[in-house]
Amino acid sequence: MNIRGKLENRERANLSEWATLSTASRGRLKPLPPCDNRTEFQRDRDRIIHSKSFRRLAHKTQVFVSPEGDHYRARLTHTLEVAQIGRTIARALDLNEDLTEAIALGHDLGHTPFGHAGERALNKVSPFGFRHNEQSLRVVDRLEDLNLTYEVRDGIVCHTGKKHADTPEGRIIHYADRIAYINHDIDDAIRGGIIRNEDIPERLLRELGRTHGKRIDHMVIAMIDYGERYHEIGMDAGTHEAMMELRSFMFENVYLSVNAKGEEARAQSMLGSLYQYFIDHPEELPEDYQRLRQEGDSVERVSCDYIACMTDRYSISTYRRLFIPKSWNKLTES
Repeated sequence: MNIRGKLENRERANLSEWATLSTASRGRLKPLPPCDNRTEFQRDRDRIIHSKSFRRLAHKTQVFVSPEGDHYRARLTHTLEVAQIGRTIARALDLNEDLTEAIALGHDLGHTPFGHAGERALNKVSPFGFRHNEQSLRVVDRLEDLNLTYEVRDGIVCHTGKKHADTPEGRIIHYADRIAYINHDIDDAIRGGIIRNEDIPERLLRELGRTHGKRIDHMVIAMIDYGERYHEIGMDAGTHEAMMELRSFMFENVYLSVNAKGEEARAQSMLGSLYQYFIDHPEELPEDYQRLRQEGDSVERVSCDYIACMTDRYSISTYRRLFIPKSWNKLTES
């Protein structure tokens, strides 16, 4: 028996009856011979980690545009925190950790530069709209051709929005994503002087905890307790209501505040200009994106793909190259 067979037997012996077994996967878009050393979901995890889109997450904004300081989260650190929370819950419930991790690592591959400001910019200018979860699926299916399993793809596209993932592991990431970003964005907003811990409503501090770690711990334990009781993914009504109130607090005081989004209008204007430039000059799109056009994708679709894949700093350097006269750059350097 090869290593994969041993791992599959271990899943059958140790995972709960409502877990998703790798041997029960609905398969891939294109048939692929099995790996001797990894299960199907482990293989997906590795394919995501080794992708270009995953590496770029290190240089994409999470919330704050051009933050000053080394400790603010980027999109990659958010992704790793979601994976850690997701695996903790999956392990406690005897669900498939490898599937949970693969979904977590891939869920934000389609995010734009400059966080949700960039997402709103592309949604505004693109004729088909823009939603980062759908773009994440397009990244793994079309742009990078990772040929992932149905279960991972389903978890990626369903990590946000009204449609729930088909697997309990995918539904874990829907919650783990919120648990991660609400709490680490509080941490970053306090570090940035936008809010103070005392600004958080007292009833939420009493319900969820007064520190970053205690709030995450409370929400994770609530999910584990719920899963053990009902064999479903969720949390008790009191914790869920408090979590959503805290999310609303963050939207009002951080995500949509003037202080946090002081540079958002400029970021949106820059990405909008880049989008229009490549619509007007499609011949300047890189070779990989020219291939997409040759295969039938519209110039609007491909231009959106190219800009969404950019990191913050690459989009800035591209804008400078295309729109800022070189003589002006020399003036700023002198």
